[in-house]
Amino acid sequence: MRKLRVTEMNRLTVDEFKKAGKMPLTVVLDDVRSMYNVGSVLRSCDAFRVEAVWLCGITAAPPHPEIHKTALGAEDSVEWRHFASAAEAVAELQARGVRVMAVEQCEGSTRLDDFRPEPGAAYAVVLGNEVKGVHQDVVDACDGCLEIPQYGTKHSLNVSVTAGIVVWHFAQCIIHNS
Repeated sequence: MRKLRVTEMNRLTVDEFKKAGKMPLTVVLDDVRSMYNVGSVLRSCDAFRVEAVWLCGITAAPPHPEIHKTALGAEDSVEWRHFASAAEAVAELQARGVRVMAVEQCEGSTRLDDFRPEPGAAYAVVLGNEVKGVHQDVVDACDGCLEIPQYGTKHSLNVSVTAGIVVWHFAQCIIHNS
């Protein structure tokens, strides 16, 4: 086997990406403090053509060298907005008819591997702060809660890893439903 060269991968340009159809998913970051995590989430969202990333509270917004270091330009392709709080972002999404799910360990949460997005519906997932997770008032405002099953000794995953797992799950479900 031979690794492909970048020129052989037929990737979209930023302009082509902006015009291309998107997965009906918005990723909301609730007080994510690491700019490296923000950049990594943007990059994962570019890979799966996520509709948008909404940055909330203390979550940093581009342009910034630390975001660019892990986003590698995805901050230019993926649509993003900044909100004063995740609660404000959730309210706007719900007003648009988007189903908003917190990704958190909660009573009554749905295991991610048991969750199937409804075909044709728009969704948002809220990912929380590296230490405190999604704020409780934001969890309360969401339409449901998704939880990634874990089997080791740790009780959490890095927020950018969580984003990659959740976005990949949505992409797989949407691809297989279309």
